[in-house]
Amino acid sequence: MAGIKHILVIRLSAMGDVAMTVPVLRALALQYPEVKFTVLSRGFFKPFFDGIPNVGFYEADVKGRHKGFGGLLKLYRELKKLNIDAVADLHNVLRSKTVTRLFAFSGIKTATTDKVRKEKKALTRAENKIFKQLTPIVERHAQTFAQLGFPIDISVPVFPEKHELTPDVLTVTGEKSGQWIGIAPFAQHEGKVYPQDLMQEVINGLADNKSYKLFLFGGGAKEIEVLNYFANNISNTIVVAGKLKLQQELQLISNLDVMLSMDSGNAHMAAMQGVATVTLWGATHPYAGFAPYHQPQENLLVSGRDKYPLLPTSIYGNKKVEGYEDAMRTIKPQTVVNRINDILKKDA
Repeated sequence: MAGIKHILVIRLSAMGDVAMTVPVLRALALQYPEVKFTVLSRGFFKPFFDGIPNVGFYEADVKGRHKGFGGLLKLYRELKKLNIDAVADLHNVLRSKTVTRLFAFSGIKTATTDKVRKEKKALTRAENKIFKQLTPIVERHAQTFAQLGFPIDISVPVFPEKHELTPDVLTVTGEKSGQWIGIAPFAQHEGKVYPQDLMQEVINGLADNKSYKLFLFGGGAKEIEVLNYFANNISNTIVVAGKLKLQQELQLISNLDVMLSMDSGNAHMAAMQGVATVTLWGATHPYAGFAPYHQPQENLLVSGRDKYPLLPTSIYGNKKVEGYEDAMRTIKPQTVVNRINDILKKDA
């Protein structure tokens, strides 16, 4: 659009949601090489955007100097010096709205991603549930940029080249041989986590194939303890949790042949790099619009609605529904193993 040369893109958190902005920004950078995009987010997420042409990054220190309304005012003044011509608010929460409105008051064009709250409520409520696919978040972000005058085609994905594994990563992984599988068995809420005994069956079933190497992802002492238990005495299974920083994890993920994940950030970190991603769904459902980018339907393994008709019970997996604790047990370990084997046979 004439006159717009620099767009501020706001997505402050969370990991998976920030990762889902990456395919949109890659498409924008390719289709509008004359426009600069500056991502406003937590500093931790900066590696997501490394290497994307004409995409810069500005850290929002929301727990420090940008805390509270006074901090956001300071942030706005800092950003104003960057000569922003338009703002795309991909977060639509109080902090991002405040910054967006401050720009709007000064005459800058803005657009905000629709959270489709009404449709999400209809999808997750127990009575009069409307069970249908909502517009995927990546498409809703694309609509936001279209409102600013920058329509994009995201039907043909743009993925980066595989990262070269640096020596510090190779120390953990070893040189690549055979096929590499990432497994991220955790999520923020219990309703999205596959039962440990079934996950152990999946790991054992995959590890039986000695041409596979399994890498277990997680974070924090409690998760690392569980991962060590999963990997116990399995020669071709490596716990990478606690050994790699985010930038190093992204390197490793880009070299995987497939990622197995819950409905969580790791799924989106893999999908944004063009890695085949199999996801397991419990209390949540792909219909909410948060399925990993550009993954076929057969990679989305959902819990059985015939036995658990109230699914999905929430958007984030944080709502506990009595009697639904075992919903994910309807996803059989052999189904998971078979799907991963099918993907790897095609790649072999």
